[in-house]
Amino acid sequence: MRSGRIRTEAGTAIVEFVWLALLLMVPLVYVVLAVLDTQRAAFAASTAARSAGRAFVTAPDQVTARARALAAVRVAFADQGVADAPTELVVSCRPDPDACLRPGSVVTIEVRSAARLPLVPSALGGGAPVIRVAARHSAPYGTFREARP
Repeated sequence: MRSGRIRTEAGTAIVEFVWLALLLMVPLVYVVLAVLDTQRAAFAASTAARSAGRAFVTAPDQVTARARALAAVRVAFADQGVADAPTELVVSCRPDPDACLRPGSVVTIEVRSAARLPLVPSALGGGAPVIRVAARHSAPYGTFREARP
């Protein structure tokens, strides 16, 4: 015997909408978070390269210049909230690689780093996947400045 109730689909549209929204919004939010973290690391690398170049050419000697450049990189990354990001600083000079603080020299600073993808648990294996970022800045020492050791 059949009951006298007729089954309708009333109210199922909202359930379908919620599930569809979840299926589409979760990956979209994840992509936005990953892009924001990558942009933050890229901006930190760019700022770090520029600041390190300025710190290098204003130092009294090359040993102090390297220390100042490293400090500038650390400050720039900490300012963007990515102080724990792995960084690499490469300093090169033209025309003489051994005399960076000579009149007419150009100091090129390259900062390399990596932005970790957010919300990736360490249980999935070795290291979390990263997106590599790099920035380069050239700072002229100046033709009419005094040579420094």
